[in-house]
Amino acid sequence: MTHAAPQPIFRHDYKAPDYLVEHIGLVFRLDAEATRVTARLTVRRNGTHDRPMLLNGEKLVLDAVRVDGEALAEDQDYSVTDRFLSIARPPAAFVLETEVTINPSANTELEGLYVSGGNFCTQCEPEGFRKITYFVDRPDIMARYTVRMEADKARVPLLLSNGNRIDQGELADGRHFAVWEDPFPKPSYLFALVAGDLAGVHDSYTTGSGRKVDLSIWVQHGNESKCAHAMKSLQQAMKWDEEVYGLEYDLDLFNIVAVDDFNFGAMENKSLNIFNSKYVLADQQTATDTDYSNIAGIVAHEYFHNWSGNRVTCRDWFQLSLKEGLTVFRDQEFSADHGERAVERIGDVRRLRAAQFPEDSGPLAHPVRPDSYIEINNFYTSTVYEKGAEVVRMYRTLLGARGYRKGTDLYFQRHDGNAVTCDDFRAAMADANGADFGQFERWYDTAGTPVVKAQGQWDAEAGTYALTLTQEGDVARHMPVAVGLIGADGRDLRLRLTGESIDGADSTTRVLELKQKEETFIFTSVNTRPVPSLLRGFSAPVKLEMEESDADLAFRLAHDSDGFNRWEAGQKLATRLLLARLKAAEAGSNGPSAEPLIDALSAVLDSGIREPAFAALALTLPGEGYIAEQLATSDPEQIHAVREALRREIADTLWDKLQATYAATQGHEPFAATPAQAGRRALRNAVLAYIAAAGRREALNMLLAQYQDSDNMTERLAALTLLADETAPEAEAALEDFHTRWRMNPLVMGKWFAIQAASSREDTLARVLKLTQHPAFDARNPNKVYALIGGFAFSNPARFNKADGSGYRFLAEQALAIDKLNPSVGAHLLESLSRWRRLEPGRASLMQEELRRVVATAGISSDLYEIASKSLA
Repeated sequence: MTHAAPQPIFRHDYKAPDYLVEHIGLVFRLDAEATRVTARLTVRRNGTHDRPMLLNGEKLVLDAVRVDGEALAEDQDYSVTDRFLSIARPPAAFVLETEVTINPSANTELEGLYVSGGNFCTQCEPEGFRKITYFVDRPDIMARYTVRMEADKARVPLLLSNGNRIDQGELADGRHFAVWEDPFPKPSYLFALVAGDLAGVHDSYTTGSGRKVDLSIWVQHGNESKCAHAMKSLQQAMKWDEEVYGLEYDLDLFNIVAVDDFNFGAMENKSLNIFNSKYVLADQQTATDTDYSNIAGIVAHEYFHNWSGNRVTCRDWFQLSLKEGLTVFRDQEFSADHGERAVERIGDVRRLRAAQFPEDSGPLAHPVRPDSYIEINNFYTSTVYEKGAEVVRMYRTLLGARGYRKGTDLYFQRHDGNAVTCDDFRAAMADANGADFGQFERWYDTAGTPVVKAQGQWDAEAGTYALTLTQEGDVARHMPVAVGLIGADGRDLRLRLTGESIDGADSTTRVLELKQKEETFIFTSVNTRPVPSLLRGFSAPVKLEMEESDADLAFRLAHDSDGFNRWEAGQKLATRLLLARLKAAEAGSNGPSAEPLIDALSAVLDSGIREPAFAALALTLPGEGYIAEQLATSDPEQIHAVREALRREIADTLWDKLQATYAATQGHEPFAATPAQAGRRALRNAVLAYIAAAGRREALNMLLAQYQDSDNMTERLAALTLLADETAPEAEAALEDFHTRWRMNPLVMGKWFAIQAASSREDTLARVLKLTQHPAFDARNPNKVYALIGGFAFSNPARFNKADGSGYRFLAEQALAIDKLNPSVGAHLLESLSRWRRLEPGRASLMQEELRRVVATAGISSDLYEIASKSLA
């Protein structure tokens, strides 16, 4: 069956709005099944024209339309469809009033106004406001909002919206009201409303100028004790933004609300941030160190949006990275300043390579600033967020911290209160520093991951080192390449280029500006054969290719002063070995010796206690997905087998050192969510994973002991994750014990689903199928869906990619079923079927078959259609 394809929207078709809304007054008479919304819009025509006013509206029952108090007649004065309300002949300036009825309880898409846990909640980004009332629902309509809510006081005692509460009181029949006013103009996607019965945790923050800001976190009753970390993170973020960016909070209160049903991680609505509960609630018994880190980063991210996204917002959705890329970079730097900078940077790059690099090389590739979309929901991608953050980082690297701050100061000063573009940000960076960033636009408009080839030549007689950098492909980008040269003694050399004199500003790391397709940079006074350390700190989001011996990689792992490149050297050493063994396995041989890698990892263990967080990362082999990305086509099951064999070999060879390190990382101090303690636990768990890989009975006993004896979720869950790979009865008993302990906690049950979905057991798909019928699983809850179904599809390449295609059939069926409830979630799941071009022909054909089945299914959403059709293109 064929369908009329949804039509794309193109960036080059942008036109300024025909009508501007200066103020909107909203009245909500809240009812779970029939909420009445009255909207009063103060409108003026934008320019000279006689076009009708077109307002967006979906799933609304229109009860009344008035212009300047006069009721309009349908078909004569206005027309309405299932997507639009058109006002035929509006005056140049007028007040438009509409009354609609909506059903929040029936809203399973979780866009607009919906009910979660008995509470009313909104999600309006990107286009949810049109499911609340008729409005020109686009980000360049900046209006001031006044909101009145009325509800039954006993059932809905809390009434929150954006801005400041200016009135409240009692009504007849046990109802009450509250009125909120936001003094700052904002786009409709930043509107928020929360109403219900929630418990509040309260604190305050005093700004640099001495203003007191009241802070509140609202959660389900009984969760108040799990908010301390989120509150502390909010206060740290407010202080950091003042110190690093000079940006102070601008209202007298700030609210965070945690809800269980939420499509995203969180939402930055002005002064009323709404969070997925998993990114607010934490204590040592229910949250891991990763949870604590995510909470801090996401609380900071949403707070930082107050300026980078709210005070200055996007002109249109093609500019999404203007706010998201910038704010991701800001939260990354916040985390680096409050943790271990090298470890945080490694984490940033691992996420980029795990999600964005494959996106760049697949059918869903798009520029940081896309040219077109069918459903904007599908463009909340790693490219927009993580690669967008790397683009912002490159400005900072090229300009230095001081020049970058000059650029952001000018950007916020120049555009405060406006909806702008990525070009406006680029212009601010250039204008503030007298720099030329014309060529830099290619980072915004060109899809794909650049490949940079490097070749070095040391001239012993001349004492020079010539570094030639070549950009592959048709487009030359402007990129910073941070370079160091390491001498034979393991110390960095002081660097100067030909023609420069050595002075006090000379550095051991130089940022080279690569602008041409090929350039050669010559360093002088290099009197010993250097080992180059290129792309330090991952200074540009590229694939770097350079011939390096195993000995040089091991040397850099031991001595490189750049933490990221130390880790990268070990990863390259391991990747090289794994790829060679995969090739040997195809030929029926064993492949090269692992001795160089094992010796390097042994040295990591020797120094691991001194820097445990780094050691944990250095010990971890490259992931199966990353290895697959290095191959033209791959067999994920074979990759899994080869990688597991190497892990067993490492474990057997280093058994005694692993045991000693495990014992040395035993914690004795009271639990604290600090970087130091988190690093120790990370190393302990990394070592335990190797011990488990050895497959000895002693290892099983250690897993069971850690599961049973741990006083924190980080270590308990790490042990259970490893036990989930086992078929022993004790492992099944541990999984059942975990369920018994935490069956009433939805967030912890999500972890229980996720570890079983990612299990390497042969029967994992059958277990996942069974778990979809478990009482704790709810297909309407995105957290549960992503934990179980997404966990299997995205985190378990070996079992998801079984040669019989059963994983693909399962995923397609689940995506189709969830599409009927929540198209955004269903479409995201289907992205796991987009990478068929990187699979061997048999699997590729089976994956394509499922995508064709999805496209041919009648009645699917445009969200799902876009992902399926583009994946096949």
